[in-house]
Amino acid sequence: MKPAEVKKAPVFLVSASPHVHAPGSVRTIMRDVILALLPASAAAVYFFGLRALVLIAVSVATCVLSERLARRAMGRPDMTGDLSAAVTGLLLALNLPPTLPPLLAVAGGVFAIVVAKQLFGGLGYNPFNPALAARAFLLVSFTGAMTTWTASGWGGADALTTATPLGTVKEALRAGGPIPFAFDSSIGWRLFLGDVNGCLGETSSLALLLGGLYLLARKVIDWRIPVSFIGTVAAYAAVLRLVSPAAAMPVPFHLFAGGLFLGAIFMATDMVTSPSTRWGQVVFGIGCGLLTMVIRTVPSGAYPEGVSFAILIMNAFVPLIDRATRPVPFGESHA
Repeated sequence: MKPAEVKKAPVFLVSASPHVHAPGSVRTIMRDVILALLPASAAAVYFFGLRALVLIAVSVATCVLSERLARRAMGRPDMTGDLSAAVTGLLLALNLPPTLPPLLAVAGGVFAIVVAKQLFGGLGYNPFNPALAARAFLLVSFTGAMTTWTASGWGGADALTTATPLGTVKEALRAGGPIPFAFDSSIGWRLFLGDVNGCLGETSSLALLLGGLYLLARKVIDWRIPVSFIGTVAAYAAVLRLVSPAAAMPVPFHLFAGGLFLGAIFMATDMVTSPSTRWGQVVFGIGCGLLTMVIRTVPSGAYPEGVSFAILIMNAFVPLIDRATRPVPFGESHA
């Protein structure tokens, strides 16, 4: 090959995931995720007031600033323009209780970006979802603050607004008593619309569904992980209800109470920490659903909600899942 031809030869850049084909980019994907989270963010501000807005602003600002400073300290180019740090901050905020002191949101944002993301190499190299890793860090380190709840802005003064619904049921199971309230259509609608206590992004299933439909329409996420995740939770809850109706909550309760929709739609589908194969995504979703229900329903367990820990545990198995479900190239043997 002549020297002139060498200069004109195409250059192929190889980098870690996420791999996005034109005309998309990491920035456009992250922008779509932010837009999809706006309904849930608006619902959080509506139900919990300005304290929710403060937590969201503090969390996002901390994550963006932490990424800029961390990459500068590590001698890496500034990548805050791809909006991935802003998405991490928004997701972290939606995983926090509305009463959390803003200073702890700062601690969570620093942990998410510096420890769970940049120390592993940055976007594409982190094995665990940074927002969920930060939530787990805060839950273990500041358990009291992360499990203190107050009623939403216009909820009635009953069991569903003085504690999270999942927490109320879990305490009853641990004490060996009956379910503390009867589930009916009115409670189901309150859970679905968001008039119930919980983390900022756990309350309104409707708002999360609207965001999920937008991401599906934009082809930012694939349907396999959310459907297999939510479907497994529904199937598990239905079996429990058949086996022990007096001690098990109905399927709608497990679907709409807690962070199932937030986790299944926005965090289990993270392009970096989820499988890349189609069957791998199904296996990943089923695993998340099973672990979620085990954590929720085992009476001796310490935590009433299992979505975050289920996703983090399954994140660790992603390389094995990808290897086990890797398609065989045409012409090669399965052996």
